Amino acid sequence: MTNNFNKLNDFLGTHLIYTYDNGWEYEMYVKNENTIDYRIHGGMVAGRWVRDQEVNIVRLTDGVFKITWTEPTGTDVALDFLPNEGIMHGTIFFPKWVEEHPEITVTYQNDHIELMKESREKYDTYPKLVVPEFAKISYVANAGQNNEDVVSEKPYDGILEEIRNGSYFNENYKRNNK
Repeated sequence: MTNNFNKLNDFLGTHLIYTYDNGWEYEMYVKNENTIDYRIHGGMVAGRWVRDQEVNIVRLTDGVFKITWTEPTGTDVALDFLPNEGIMHGTIFFPKWVEEHPEITVTYQNDHIELMKESREKYDTYPKLVVPEFAKISYVANAGQNNEDVVSEKPYDGILEEIRNGSYFNENYKRNNK
């Protein structure tokens, strides 16, 4: 892991893999100043993946970045990344319906926005399940901004190992074996 994250521009275009202390494993690509892509590899919504999620990204101080957003599911997320330290802290606020019916969200969200909105209206949203957790960052790479190859397919067994061992992307951070 490199320790060269100071300004917001250093963080934009970063691809990360992190594991929460509760064992949930996530992958995030900070696509640009207001968009992320992500895949969920472990936890109650493992298998979910999202592209072009609008977010708010700020630099709190040198090397500390906060990303916040509300999903179409009604889930609120606040993540604090310290990539130079190899850690992050996240708080996820799951609506009651996601806690009770996580399988509805385990999909490529972009193709099912209306289903997410309908479920949000159909099922209970409160009380929310609040999950505050620290995580260890196990992978950090500069994929460049607006790289559509970073999160371009659904999660599958072994994908994180391929990313970590360098066989998933080529030297230009483009996906191999498309």
